[in-house]
This record gives sequence, C-alpha cells and structure tokens, in this order.
Amino acid sequence: MRFFRFAMTLTALCLGLSFTSQASKVDTVEVKSPSMNKMVNVSIITPDNMTEGQRLPSVYLLHGYGDNHLKGWLGLTDVKKWVDNLQIVVVIPDADTSWYFDSPIDSTYRYETFVTKELISYVDSVYPTIPSREKRAVTGLSMGGHGALYLSIRHQELFGAVGSMSGGVDFRPFPDNWDIKKRLGEYKRYPDNWNKNTVMSQLDKLEDGAMKIVIDCGTEDFFFPVNEALHKALVEKGIAHEFTSRPGVHNWKYWRRSLRDHLLFFRDFFNKVDEEKK
Repeated sequence: MRFFRFAMTLTALCLGLSFTSQASKVDTVEVKSPSMNKMVNVSIITPDNMTEGQRLPSVYLLHGYGDNHLKGWLGLTDVKKWVDNLQIVVVIPDADTSWYFDSPIDSTYRYETFVTKELISYVDSVYPTIPSREKRAVTGLSMGGHGALYLSIRHQELFGAVGSMSGGVDFRPFPDNWDIKKRLGEYKRYPDNWNKNTVMSQLDKLEDGAMKIVIDCGTEDFFFPVNEALHKALVEKGIAHEFTSRPGVHNWKYWRRSLRDHLLFFRDFFNKVDEEKK
C-alpha cells in the first residue's frame, strides 16, 4: 500500500465498530429531471434505527458502467448494514452509461446537472439529510469513480469529501469502450469533448484542503495506470489525498473492501467536522 498524507489507519477506524442486526430501509423512487425531460430511478437507503427528528450525513454512491441503482451496490455489498451502523443516508442514482457529465451531443444525458442541481435538492427536501457540504460526500466505482471526482471537483460547494474506487479517471486511452463516444462523439472527431470531460482536466480547479479525497485502485486493474497518473498529478500540485494501491482487479471482491474503507473515511470526516465545531 502507498499513502499520501495518511493521518489515520483504517484499522484504527474500525476499532469499536460492530455490525448490528438492523435492516436499513430502501426506497426506490423516481426523481424528475427537468433538464433531461424524464424521470430517473434512484435508490435511497436510510437507517432502520433512527430517532425522531434526527438528521444525518449523506453519501452519494455512484455505480459503474453496465450497472444501475439496484443491481450492484445493493445486491453485492453490505451497504445496508453500513448505513445502519454509521448512521448515514446513501443515495444511488441510476445514471445509465452517462459517465456523469452533461453530454455535449445528447441532451437526454445531462447527469452532471441532474445530480448537482436536481437530485441533491430532492433528497435534502424529502429525506432527513443535513443540507451542508460538510455533511455530504460522494464516491463510486469505475465509471462512478470518474463521476464522483468529476462532479465534486466541479461543485466543491456541494461536497466536502470524495472518493474513487478503480475510477476511469482518464478515459482517453479507451476511445472505443463503454459508450463514451456515444456521449462525447468519436475521439478523433471531437477531441475537445474528451479532453474537457476527464477528471485529469479538472485538477486546475482544485486547491489543497478544498476537499477530503480518498482514491484506490487494484494493481492488476486496467485503470491502474490512469489512477497512478492522477495520484502523481495531485502530489505535484500539493493536493492532500489518500491513495491506496493493493493487489486486485476490476471486480466486486475488490470493491466490497473499498466500500468499507471509503465509508469509514467519510465517517471520520463527518465526525471531525463535529469536533471542530465544539
């Protein structure tokens, strides 16, 4: 493992944490998107053991290519148990194969606008979340890892912490994969669309300390080279972040561990905000 400004070990974060037997409540709702003129499916998980009047931090959990709001995170991980034990609200939007930006060639794929302008407003108005960047985080895997970093860097007023698991943080080396050219046009014809919408092109908007950042990727993952390049770029810019590389490939065995690590990282961030206010 390699770390950059890593202040607390994950082992320490895990101390004193034990799973309970509660089952979180999962709502599957349709959220209206005026910008795309359609309804978007979203899964929202709240703790089973909340007290009356309690308001909680929120984590936006973004899925990868080929997944949706139900199948992966809810079906293949312990996310519902983490919601109960960490006392958070988790929001999983169905983003199809959007890559979480506003497509410059297809107005029905404006998922940056949807998440940042429409979904957050809906969640904070309907669910018991704390409407503050200090109590809101975002992370995701693969396509969703790209989306989490892309959205948070461009909307730092909304998110205080961000994570990326095996993120496609620079998709330019993959011009024919994962429907990206359907959203941006072919790379050879529209290079500006591709260059402007990668995470790597957003780094000039980021200053040290603006957000808490956690990034990880398996060393055998096809996205490892672009994640390592992102880590090096952040180091060169002096941006504090946690970067972890460990043996692993692009699969759920790896992401189940990553989910735990990221949610504990966010818990530490939320708790530190409370401590600083005392």
